[in-house]
Amino acid sequence: MIFTHWILFFLIVQLIHFLGTWRLYQKAGRKAWEAAIPVYNAVVLMKIIKRPWWWVILLFIPIVNLIMFPVVWVETIRSFGRTTTWETVLAIVTLGLYIFYINYAADVEYRADRSLHPGSAAGEWISSILFAVVAATIVHTYVMQPFTIPTSSLEKTLLVGDYLFVSKFHYGARTPITSVAFPMVHDTIPGLGIKSYLKDPYIPYFRLPGFQNIERNDIVVFNWPVDTVRQFFDTSGMSYDKPIDKKSNYVKRAVGLPGDSLEIIDGKIHINSQPLQLPDRAKPQYSYTGTTKGQPLDAYTLYKMYGITDGFYYNPNSGQFFIQALSEEAYERLKNNPNVATLKREVTPAGEMDRGIFPNNRRKTWNRDNFGPVYIPKKGETVKLDLQSYPFYRRIIEVYEGTEMGRENHLTLDGTQVLLNGEPVDSYTFKQDYYWMMGDNRHNSEDSRYWGYVPANHVVGKPVFIWMSLDPNASGFSKIRWDRMFTTVGGKGEPVSYFPYFLVILVGLFGYSFFRKKKKK
Repeated sequence: MIFTHWILFFLIVQLIHFLGTWRLYQKAGRKAWEAAIPVYNAVVLMKIIKRPWWWVILLFIPIVNLIMFPVVWVETIRSFGRTTTWETVLAIVTLGLYIFYINYAADVEYRADRSLHPGSAAGEWISSILFAVVAATIVHTYVMQPFTIPTSSLEKTLLVGDYLFVSKFHYGARTPITSVAFPMVHDTIPGLGIKSYLKDPYIPYFRLPGFQNIERNDIVVFNWPVDTVRQFFDTSGMSYDKPIDKKSNYVKRAVGLPGDSLEIIDGKIHINSQPLQLPDRAKPQYSYTGTTKGQPLDAYTLYKMYGITDGFYYNPNSGQFFIQALSEEAYERLKNNPNVATLKREVTPAGEMDRGIFPNNRRKTWNRDNFGPVYIPKKGETVKLDLQSYPFYRRIIEVYEGTEMGRENHLTLDGTQVLLNGEPVDSYTFKQDYYWMMGDNRHNSEDSRYWGYVPANHVVGKPVFIWMSLDPNASGFSKIRWDRMFTTVGGKGEPVSYFPYFLVILVGLFGYSFFRKKKKK
């Protein structure tokens, strides 16, 4: 739905509200016309049902309003004496239209002195749960979202088993695009295996102001642009056309910013013809092959001594081994191991084509280690459109600048002429920024090298804090990585755990609460 459609929808809802409640407004001592004025009618209704004015704000927050509207319907009928269970259910299943019956056909009186407290323990429990869900939904959507690291693409910086808090406000919280969705879940309802949302009607893209722009080398959570799977790690092969905010969440490092020219030479990233300078916490990793001097290499020892967690294969007959991901620091130590005869980094040579590499047109002889250069589009910048640039920008213009921005774009070729919506063009000016996201685990990361640019409207947030970390290779009490608990994701130097400080504060709060209660007694 485009903006004008939403305005029309809003006005229709206001008309329905007026037709269904104007007599009830009169019975509550208000004027009939007060039910017709948008927003003001909601403020007046809150006074009628004896609820705080700020509930009006909740009615306009996407997803949260899906919870609040049924609450308001029920509170409205109860304010006019309809308190039975079946009437409560009827108000909800009719999407509030039961109020029409009360407004026109039922003989009801306004109960100005009705009790606002639930009449039973079950009612109290339901009320508490309801508003806990509302509060959690607001925090989850606009402030901070929990996130789990499921893959090893950012190994050494973020580990498999890390549990993060992702800030929505650093880059500005993105308002939901799916207007009808199950709160606090992603694309699938847990346990049921069904979609958690309706694709239509959708809300036009909008982002609240942030206090920070994405900077080079920031670790960013974003929606996977080319996602069509039912849910993350789904192997059914079924394809889904998903809204932006319901695409799978990925976490990578923003190595290329809008306006940059990026090139990969023998596995090393270059930005604007200069080698990328990574922060000291970043540990890029590559695949290595080697041979031993006779003694077998033990995977557990390699894990403990060299931090090798992402794939190790050893052939006892030949003494050859393969390491999926090894940092350069660990490489320097491992090559000096007295049992290691040779150790060589795997590099796909320049000119050897990988058909799975962006722009996926089978014309560029690029691969994961030798790639580019590519230009990363910047909002307001203009690029030339011809046969050479067409495969790089076609998806951007058609999808990210078209259907997902509320417009319809079709980019086609007529011989050597590029056509945009049927009209010849030789250039294009971008409507939003784009980023190049890559994992530090260079040979085991599905990233921009394979599917291209990440649009700004796909950015979710910034990981800021690791509150829990579980080692999948350990068991028992040692499964918890204590040194990673309550550590920051960014910053310089080795991560420092603030877990002891958290425990001190927690004990202090419990002690304060205990002595306060004792003093009152």
